[in-house]
Amino acid sequence: MTSKQPSSPVPPLSRRGFLKLIGLSSLSVLLTQCKLLPPDASPAAPTFPATPSAFTTPSPVPTAAPSITPTATQSYRSMVAIGQADSYDPARLRVELEHMLAGIGGLADLVKPGAHVGIKPNLTGGTWWDAGLPVPATELFATHPALIGVLAAMLFEAGAGKVTILEGLGDARIFSQWGYADMARSAGTDLIDLCSPAPYSAFKIFPVQPKFNIYDSFYLNPILAELDLFISVAKMKCHATTGVTLSMKNLFGIAPIGFYRRHQEDDNRSSFHDTNAFDRRVPRVILDLNAARPIHLAIIDGIRTGEAGAGPWDKGLSPVQPGLLVASRDPVAADAVATAIMGFDPAGAPGTRPFTGGDNHIALAREAGLGTNRLAEIGIFGPPIEAVRFPFKTVG
Repeated sequence: MTSKQPSSPVPPLSRRGFLKLIGLSSLSVLLTQCKLLPPDASPAAPTFPATPSAFTTPSPVPTAAPSITPTATQSYRSMVAIGQADSYDPARLRVELEHMLAGIGGLADLVKPGAHVGIKPNLTGGTWWDAGLPVPATELFATHPALIGVLAAMLFEAGAGKVTILEGLGDARIFSQWGYADMARSAGTDLIDLCSPAPYSAFKIFPVQPKFNIYDSFYLNPILAELDLFISVAKMKCHATTGVTLSMKNLFGIAPIGFYRRHQEDDNRSSFHDTNAFDRRVPRVILDLNAARPIHLAIIDGIRTGEAGAGPWDKGLSPVQPGLLVASRDPVAADAVATAIMGFDPAGAPGTRPFTGGDNHIALAREAGLGTNRLAEIGIFGPPIEAVRFPFKTVG
């Protein structure tokens, strides 16, 4: 590990009142001003390339939450909720998230009174790609801020005392240019760049327990040790090395780039990688990160995303609109269900699609006891996988 400090951080913002006091309409206005929602707050879908024949346009989201009759869980190891949403309109997202989370146990026992909750979105890449994108970054390869804002409101209403949005930025302009700064001011959350130890003076050592693969510990921002509840909100995408990048792979972003790059000029965590041919290191680093900072709740944004890539650096990346959300208290199960929705076998052998660039980290996570990737062990709340399957093109 290198001891060099990362580049200058984005200063954290102060919390300014709860979103429930400001109202979801305020969030809609802010997102509209940031050009992340159109003026009618009911975005029309952009023009997308032809979608797979299996794609069915998502049913309109109901205006009131339907009655909830969760599937019996006795025979299942984990429960995963699948939701449908046709836009990032906050009111519509609120209805669907409430329904989904109620179906997997709700927030009451996860959010203790006064709890400090951390939300880790996927804000990979940088704003230098923005001008050449066919749709906004948050509709292509980054988690949309409207989803985070609605989730924050629900957490405050469930009793959270503080909500912090956490990401290790490769570009300090991301929070401001991708709508997160405005959303955070409205939602009453803090923003922390995990590539800096701020608001602390130094990084903290997080041991990997009980058994490590590549790293026995990580240098991370100490705030990650303060959290009572840690939520990964990933984007549904494919990845050149790991096949898919979902809630578990999302934790790559908690590590400070300055400590985990091979060369000073690298703007990514290059020391986590091994080879471009077939990488056995990256999948195991994912396991180590998830053991060092376990995920309590996984949510996957598949409303609007990209296929054939994890970002615009993958030349085949193109926008698609699955119109889906996935949530679970078991991140391995969430990733397994999302992988199946994407048209792949979450238990697939290394070398098979999509795991042609590295070992299957979802299967390795089950072997390590982090959760289950076996669909027969997972109960589904919401539409069955077969009804919403949306085959993705892989990278390359």
